[in-house]
Amino acid sequence: MDAVDEKIIAELTRNARISHSELAGKVLLSRTAVRQRVERLERQGHIAGYTIVRAGDGVTGDVVSALVLVYRQDRMRGGDVLAALKRIPEVVICEILSGDFDIMVRLEAASLERVRRIWEDIAQLPGVRDTVTALTLSGVVNRRL
Repeated sequence: MDAVDEKIIAELTRNARISHSELAGKVLLSRTAVRQRVERLERQGHIAGYTIVRAGDGVTGDVVSALVLVYRQDRMRGGDVLAALKRIPEVVICEILSGDFDIMVRLEAASLERVRRIWEDIAQLPGVRDTVTALTLSGVVNRRL
């Protein structure tokens, strides 16, 4: 599975009933290419009906959540960092903060390995000075549902 497949899975996780045409626009492929990839993911067992079936590092397939606090090199001219964060499908919340940290990012990914890869990508972005990451162990309140 490559990065495009990961994006397709992320978009289908958000909305399993999205049309191939709309999905194609989100992952920057043709409608035919998206259809072929979705069919392959179905054959491989990653997609079953309208449910995404992913084994998150041997766990039950639950989403792995993490908070990434980002320090930018320049708070006033860090728009490139924000633009890059917007392009990561697993970023579900991105907020600019006052105080010690510049940006708070909440990730929801299919596996711990995917969180690690995203964290590495964020840490290597031009304009990022440092990051602090915390994994979510359990949820207590979620009023977004």
